Amino acid sequence: MDDPIGMVIRFGDRITGNFRQAVSNLTLEKAIRLVIIVGAYLLLRPYMIKLAGKTQMQQHEKEEAATQEAMAKLSPNSIRGKVEIPDDSDSDEDAPAQASSSDWGKKARRRQRNMLKKLMDDHERKLALEQEDEEDKDIEEFLEK
Repeated sequence: MDDPIGMVIRFGDRITGNFRQAVSNLTLEKAIRLVIIVGAYLLLRPYMIKLAGKTQMQQHEKEEAATQEAMAKLSPNSIRGKVEIPDDSDSDEDAPAQASSSDWGKKARRRQRNMLKKLMDDHERKLALEQEDEEDKDIEEFLEK
């Protein structure tokens, strides 16, 4: 095989030779055709890009809507209540053995119970604050008159 430098030189010679031949064979009709094609490409390219962007955006929106619909079918609210939380008993000896895919360990049950208690306490606190606010509004109503 030839050396790499010789290949590069030969490649360059072929490119220049082909370009010279194409320009020398260029007639007026071919030149006008070339100018029209290049001009049309330059004029229409931005519009084609915008059109392609719109269609791509529509495809992305369809895919996103499909994924949102799939996620809505399997949301935490849809599976809430299907998993039973065991009572406060931490020992597994008292409860009969149940074979299911949702067997929880002691720590997981305890964490779940504590989380539910915390959520209930927060909810009760919010309700109490709302009730106090309503009572305050009633009192203010009477004081303003």
